[in-house]
Amino acid sequence: MAPSAEKKIVVLGTGGTIAGTAASAGDNIGYTAAQVGVAQLLDAIPALPTVLAGHALLTEQVAQIDSKDMSVAVWQQLAGRVGHWLTQPGVQGIIVTHGTDTLEETAYFLQALLDPPKPVVLTCAMRPATAVAPDGPQNLLDAIAVARCPGARGVVAVCAGTLHGALEVQKVHPYQVNAFSSGDAGPIGYVEEGRLRLLRDWPKAPTGQIPIAIETVVNATRWPRVEIVMNYAGASGAMVQALVAQGVQGLVVAATGNGTLHHDLQDALLAAQRAGVRVVRASRCPNGRVLAQPGDPIADSQGLSAVKARVALMLALLQPP
Repeated sequence: MAPSAEKKIVVLGTGGTIAGTAASAGDNIGYTAAQVGVAQLLDAIPALPTVLAGHALLTEQVAQIDSKDMSVAVWQQLAGRVGHWLTQPGVQGIIVTHGTDTLEETAYFLQALLDPPKPVVLTCAMRPATAVAPDGPQNLLDAIAVARCPGARGVVAVCAGTLHGALEVQKVHPYQVNAFSSGDAGPIGYVEEGRLRLLRDWPKAPTGQIPIAIETVVNATRWPRVEIVMNYAGASGAMVQALVAQGVQGLVVAATGNGTLHHDLQDALLAAQRAGVRVVRASRCPNGRVLAQPGDPIADSQGLSAVKARVALMLALLQPP
């Protein structure tokens, strides 16, 4: 779709369920993700011109994958394209179509890296494009409504009419169309009949995140290896010891409760830390955050979930010495 107006909305496709197809219209789980191009998805929405409200629409297929297979290489490519479009005059907002499985990680990655002054809206679907009642078309219309909203900024996710911030969004249900939550922070707002009702401020740069040049990330040929381990009843240090032996550079532990750890796992993590491995402690609880105390031997994640803390640690380890 070629631009024909001064104000533009850019839609970057990466695949996912929103672009998935199934052999039967009644099949919402036995589909193959990432089969339909992003331009084709948009062409199939009759209400698109009304929601665009005179904005031109540009589309670009950045990737075509199931988001369970999201990789650093795709993140690098996506960051490069988002960074490019953010600098283009007339571009009011950017939309990224994405699978639901790793959407929260991509959202955090883009927010931490870019802290965009314009809206970057991730949207998705829980039903394939071939479903009897696909949710993707409405999610795309809602994403456009957010992308053209005056004053919008930062990376957000729109699903089932709800607007989530990149720092808090998490997938909490494997099947329902309203599969995302912002935990106890609550959503940023709701999209109602093409209008955005805000409840709180737009996303800002993550607390404590050291800025990193986008060129450093996009051009990196070797990314630090950061893995996640979990605390649970009877947890041992064996996994940590194996990862350290393999040369892991960072470890995030999804701890129980307020960052508590089985003593065997904690001993292994402290040994890893003494050996030069960066260790960060998150909570496996879906709400709240670890309340750190002076003298804690392992740094906390500043409220980030384990998967987002992993992204933050990867970016920190990419920083030049």
